[in-house]
Amino acid sequence: MLLENTQNLTVRSYMTAKDGHYHFDGLNTDIDFTLKAHYKNWWSNSHTLSKFNESKNPEIKLVIPID
Repeated sequence: MLLENTQNLTVRSYMTAKDGHYHFDGLNTDIDFTLKAHYKNWWSNSHTLSKFNESKNPEIKLVIPID
């Protein structure tokens, strides 16, 4: 999983937790982030985690189409 800060374009890489989910702590709530998952040579479509999303624990489902 790649998490890109849309303000300064820094990218952080994450691995899934034991429960199969990703947990991002300490994100700046005034910034949008772009999420993109990958497995080997396949990538999901990107999804924006908006600063306007008021959910404390937003859930985003990313699908990696494997041909």
